[in-house]
Amino acid sequence: MLWTIFLLLNGLFVLVLIWSSRSRQKNEPPLDKGPIPWLGHALTFRKDAAKFLAKMKTKHGDIFTLRVAGKYVTVLLDPDSYDAVLYDSVCLDNSQCKNQLLKRIFSLQLPNIKPTTERRWMEQHFQGLSLSRLSISMNTNLQNLLLNDWKGCSPTEWREEGLFSFCYSLLFRAGYLTFFERRNDATAVYKEFRKFDDLLAKLARCSLKRDERRTVMSTQERLWELLSSNWSSEESESNSWQQSYRQFLQEEGVDAEMQNRALLLQLWTTQCNAGPASFWLLGFLLTHPKAMEAVKSEIRGLTLQDSSLQHAPINPLEGLSTPVFDSVLSETLRLSAAVLISREVVQDKILRMANGQEYHLRRGDRVCLFPFLSPQMDQDIHEEPQMFKYDRFLNEDKTEKKIFYKDGKRLKHYTLPWGAGGNVCVGKEFAVTAIKQFVFLVLTHLDLEMCDREAKLPPVNPSRYGFGIVQPDGDLKVRYRLKKTQHEL
Repeated sequence: MLWTIFLLLNGLFVLVLIWSSRSRQKNEPPLDKGPIPWLGHALTFRKDAAKFLAKMKTKHGDIFTLRVAGKYVTVLLDPDSYDAVLYDSVCLDNSQCKNQLLKRIFSLQLPNIKPTTERRWMEQHFQGLSLSRLSISMNTNLQNLLLNDWKGCSPTEWREEGLFSFCYSLLFRAGYLTFFERRNDATAVYKEFRKFDDLLAKLARCSLKRDERRTVMSTQERLWELLSSNWSSEESESNSWQQSYRQFLQEEGVDAEMQNRALLLQLWTTQCNAGPASFWLLGFLLTHPKAMEAVKSEIRGLTLQDSSLQHAPINPLEGLSTPVFDSVLSETLRLSAAVLISREVVQDKILRMANGQEYHLRRGDRVCLFPFLSPQMDQDIHEEPQMFKYDRFLNEDKTEKKIFYKDGKRLKHYTLPWGAGGNVCVGKEFAVTAIKQFVFLVLTHLDLEMCDREAKLPPVNPSRYGFGIVQPDGDLKVRYRLKKTQHEL
């Protein structure tokens, strides 16, 4: 028995040595295999991707290859060279990475649905008239949730709450009502969703503890149950987004169980970013009085169709110029959007950098872009990149600033909160509109202030890097009450 165990361990040791024997070949990026056989840099990468990759960039430059849990990952951090990855669908493939995460996070498999087919369906529902209908519905739901909660209460009554909880709850429930059109269980779905979302990063990285895994499994099952209960004969007669998505899945041959799981995927995809983004935006305004006054001044100058507190316009910002507001939003997203764009190398590829340097990428490896680090936090592009500057994306004449340089060369990609290329977020316009609607309603209908005037925004939860808008490690305590009139803005 002992001899068998010895042979197994010896065999594993030999395999580790073989796996660790990779060396850098001619024209390949710098190779950094890390301190631990097979694992490589996995632990430090997962702990704080932004901090770790910034360290690697300082050490190796704009391109390097890392060993991460047995996988070799080439990280590209030159925004001028991103298009060589984003627009290559021959040597590079994003479906493998996506399908792996779908199975790992959502227990979901959709092998028969082509990405192009799914994207066409999404575009039909997030563009043109469909987008306008969704935005109108979203604004109506936001207004109802925000104002109806105060019925029977004194207008002078202050309420205290964490700003993150306040933003996430309102935007999620409004979004849920917009897409799933179920009135009586929005709060229950939100409660379960937050438990799932809090553990999502660990779930994606296979680092859940036993009790956390039990929580995730029970929460998933509960959400599948809640979302599937929306599919009723009453709803089937409507023209809801959920009904249309179900029909799309049925036509693509997806069974009922996977349909329910796909609904959870869409719930997370459509609702995971707007709440956190609004938290950071309002948090920056509250902690930067000059920025808050600039936004309020712009809102005061808007010509509103209806200034009544109880009857706000259907879509208050539609067709109106809000350059200051837009700059604040762009700056917020620059500081908080941290998606990790991954592609699988399915054929050997020669990657030609913007400076003319060529690197060989091996088949079977992975290539990743991390726009949060570059261009968004690149000090050669954005002066004092760690600082919030509400007018960073404004020209002196108050028009949108779109021209940024690095090393004297104008950049195509100076911020990438929504991705780029053929995989840019389909729901971008809806998300932007929802965030603007929410912040507008809050500033025009509520007196909002920090409980502690000297408080600072909480730090970022480093485990959320790579999953869209980062979330805070903590919260900002605020208090709010209903305004008597909008003219108090």
